[in-house]
Amino acid sequence: MHIRHINRRAFLAASAASFAGPAFSAGDLAGGKTVSLVVSYPAGGGADAMARLIAPKLSDALGQPVIVENKPGGSGTIAAGQVARAVPDGATLLLDASSFAVNPALFQKLPYDSDKSFTAIAVLAQFPNVLVCTPSFEAKSVADVLKLARAKPGAIAYASSGNGSAQHLAGALFEQIAKVQLTHVPYRGGGPALNDVMGGQVPLFFANVASSLGMIQAGRLRPLAVTAKTRCRALPGVPTMAEAGVSGHEVLEWNPILAPAGVTPAVRDKLATAFAKVMSDPEVLGRVRALGGEVFSGNPAQFLKSERTLWAGVIKERGITRD
Repeated sequence: MHIRHINRRAFLAASAASFAGPAFSAGDLAGGKTVSLVVSYPAGGGADAMARLIAPKLSDALGQPVIVENKPGGSGTIAAGQVARAVPDGATLLLDASSFAVNPALFQKLPYDSDKSFTAIAVLAQFPNVLVCTPSFEAKSVADVLKLARAKPGAIAYASSGNGSAQHLAGALFEQIAKVQLTHVPYRGGGPALNDVMGGQVPLFFANVASSLGMIQAGRLRPLAVTAKTRCRALPGVPTMAEAGVSGHEVLEWNPILAPAGVTPAVRDKLATAFAKVMSDPEVLGRVRALGGEVFSGNPAQFLKSERTLWAGVIKERGITRD
């Protein structure tokens, strides 16, 4: 009886191990503990959707559990501050948005150093904006918008989700490059802004392709130009800003992956390889492209530096503040 009892326990232990998967090896991140993707925005938004799309794939690529942890607030600065203070073992990662490159110029003080507190691991994908207008708006092209704006400076308005938002900065860069004066109308969120553009209260909006595609396809918004170097797969008939006559207006929304500063080169490389594998997965790639995006292919650290430089210049020249 005693021998049978011991064998049963051994059998149950072996069975549990088989269901749990292979034992963690010496090469696992942080000894194989769960990896947290700390998302800087609430559940249901674009950053959260990206995190939940890739988390299962990342778990497969790393061979260990991955969870999504939402820490919204402060335009991403709360989540970034948490990750900056985390143990640099690869188990805590920040999945942020393009606001990461804007915040150093927009906030007088941050709970981290954008240049020194993080190690750039990846930029997942890039989604262009698209300049859209109310279907009844008299301008049928970017050239028409420029003509109207130059005839009556300040008479044409564009909506945004708030001061210092991605839409506000896209409009400011457009004014700067095209040398026109528009009127910025900030709202408390992208939803109310987009509703008023569709309703005709404000004619223009620099929308994210992913969030506006359905409304464009339904005819509730008219696209004028996409803010990328090449045409968007999801909107092949819409010209780029350069094709429309505003060269240099390239505005992309993107999601960086950042680890705390101090991760070893081996951990950094392992993470970078895992994220590259995830983003080449057919399901992930197909979803990104269906929403108008493209997977990033470049040096993430250099890209983040160039984006910070771009938006710092725009914010300073246009006198943009969060108030």
